[in-house]
Amino acid sequence: MPNRKSVIIQLFFRKIARRLESLFFLAKTILSERNFIYLSSVAVAISCALAVIILKSFAHNVFIFANYANKYLKLPYANSIFPIIGILLTVFVIKKFLDGSIEKGSSRILYAVAKKGGIIPKKQMYAQIITSSLTVGLGGSAGLESPIVITGAAFGSNFAQKYKLSQKDRILLLACGVAAGIGAAFNAPIAGVLFAIEVVLTDVSISAFIPIIISAATGALVSKVLLSQDVLLSFDQEENFNFHNTPYYIILGILAGLVSVYHARNFRKVEHFFSRFKNNTYKKALFGASILAVLIFFFPTLFGEGYESMKTLSTAHPESLLENTLLENHKSNEWILLGFVGLIVLLKSFATGLTLGSGGNGGNFAPSLFVGSYLGFFVAKFMDLTNINSHLPVTNFTIVGMAGILSGLFHAPLTAIFLIGEITGGYDLMVPLMIVSSISFAVSKQMEPHSMDVKTLADKGDVFTSDKDKNILQSIDFLELVETDVKTITLDKSLENLIEHLSNVNQRIIPVLDEKNKLLGIVDFENIRSIVFNPYRIKFTEIKEILSQPQEIIYHDDGMETIMEKFENSNQNLLPVTKNGKFFGLISKITILEAYREQLKEMVIE
Repeated sequence: MPNRKSVIIQLFFRKIARRLESLFFLAKTILSERNFIYLSSVAVAISCALAVIILKSFAHNVFIFANYANKYLKLPYANSIFPIIGILLTVFVIKKFLDGSIEKGSSRILYAVAKKGGIIPKKQMYAQIITSSLTVGLGGSAGLESPIVITGAAFGSNFAQKYKLSQKDRILLLACGVAAGIGAAFNAPIAGVLFAIEVVLTDVSISAFIPIIISAATGALVSKVLLSQDVLLSFDQEENFNFHNTPYYIILGILAGLVSVYHARNFRKVEHFFSRFKNNTYKKALFGASILAVLIFFFPTLFGEGYESMKTLSTAHPESLLENTLLENHKSNEWILLGFVGLIVLLKSFATGLTLGSGGNGGNFAPSLFVGSYLGFFVAKFMDLTNINSHLPVTNFTIVGMAGILSGLFHAPLTAIFLIGEITGGYDLMVPLMIVSSISFAVSKQMEPHSMDVKTLADKGDVFTSDKDKNILQSIDFLELVETDVKTITLDKSLENLIEHLSNVNQRIIPVLDEKNKLLGIVDFENIRSIVFNPYRIKFTEIKEILSQPQEIIYHDDGMETIMEKFENSNQNLLPVTKNGKFFGLISKITILEAYREQLKEMVIE
C-alpha cells in the first residue's frame, strides 16, 4: 500500500506540473513579451521562496534539537557530532547522485552571467537545497543564503530556457531568482533588489527593476506567510542614533574593513589547503569535519548559521552565550565574555573554511553577518569595560557591525545598509549604517580590489563584474573567432611558392612553420613589396631572409583583456594564435570587435 500511495502522489504532482507548463506556454502566446516576464518573475519567486522555507525550517529545527540534546538528553557532544555527519552525507550525495561535483558560492552566478549568457545547469535547482541542508542544517559553520541565491538563479535561468526566452531575459530572470532568494531569506525585499543589481547585474536600465522588484516582493511575501518568524533573522533596536557616538562608529567601520580582509584571506587559505586532497574525498571530509567538531566543542556558537547567538548578543543577557561551554561557570565575568566573543571573530573564517573546504556546501553571507554582529558587540563592550565610553548602545553596535562586514566582504554597501535596515524594522540607524558600511567598503576595496565572491574568478581573468565592457569581452570565446583555414609555408620552400600562396588567397600574413607545426615566424606582404616586384630578388631570396617575428603572439588560454592589450601594444590588426605550442590560426581585431558588438546587443537588459 505505501508504494501505491507514493506512486499516486507522484502521478498527481506530475499532472499538476504538466498543467502549469501548458498554462505558461499558453500565457506566452497571449501576453506581450514584457507582461510574460512579469508573470515569469512571480513564478520564479514562488519557487525560490518555497526552497527557502524548506532550507530555513530544516536548519532551524536541527539547531533546536541539538540544544535539546545538550540540555535535556545530556548529550554534550551532539553539537560536534552533527557537523561531521552532515559533511560526510553531503560528500556522499555529491559523489553518488550529483556526478561528483557541485558549483559552490554565488560567484558561479557571476560566472554564468559573464561567460555563459546566464545559463545555469538544471541540477542546481535541487542540488543546492539538498547539499546545503545537510551541511548547514546539521551544524556546518556556513550560511544558507549563497545556496539559496544559486537555487533562485537556477530557477530563473532554467525557466527562461524552458520557454525559449532571449539571453537578456534569461539573465533578467536569473537576477529575479537571486532577488527573491534574499527577499525570502530575510523578509527584506529592498535588500533583495539591491543585491541583484549591485552584485549580479552591474548595468541595467530602470525598466529592468520592475520584474526584479516583483520577484523580491513575492519571495518576501511567501516567506512571511509560510515561514515562522522565529526562523528569520530579526532584531529589536533599543536606542536611536546619537551623533556623539560617530567617532566610535568610524572606528567600527575601519575595524570591519580590516576584519573583512582577514576573514576573506584566511577562508581562501583554508580552502586552498583542502584543495590538495583530491584523491580521497571521504578522508578529506572526515579530517576537516573533525577539526571543525573540535572548534565547535570549545566554541558552540560556531554551530550552524549562528543566527540564534547573534540575537542573544543583542539582548540584555549576552552572557548566556557561555552556557554549555567550558566557561559556563565564568559567565558573570564580562572580560571573559569579551575574550570569548573576540576569539569567535577570529575563528569564524577558519570554521567556515573547514566546512566548505572539506566538502560541505554553504556560503559566506551568513558568516559575514555573524562576524559583524560579534565585532560590533566587541567594540562597544570593550569601550565600556575600559571606561573609554560606558554609554555606547551595545545592541546598535551589534546590528551595525553586520552591515560593516557584509559591505567589506561582498563590496555591496547598499545591500548591507538596506538589509540591516529592513531586518531591524526601521531606518533609525541609517546614518551609522552608512558610515560603517562605506568606511568598511573603502578599507576593504583598498586592500582587496575584488570582493570575496569574485576574487578567485578575477585572478583567473574569468569575470570582472564591476566593468561591463570587460564582462562582455570575457563572455566571448575567442577560439571560435580564430581563422584556422590559413595558408602556411615552411622554410625549405622557395619565394616563388610564397608568392603563389599570396596570389591565390586574400591573406596578408603567411605563417612560417617547422615540420612539427610550430610557429617560426611570419612573412608580412607589406614588408616584402619591393622584393615581390623584382624578379631577380625573387629568385635569389630565401624565406629565412624575409622571416620576421610577430610583435605579439596570442596563446589559446589568454584572457580577452590580455588579447586586446596585445593588439594595442603591437598596433596590429591581425595576430597569430598558438595552442599547446603549435600554430592554431590567425585572429583579427575587427572580428573580435564585431563579436563584442553582437554580444552587447544580447547582454544589455532593458
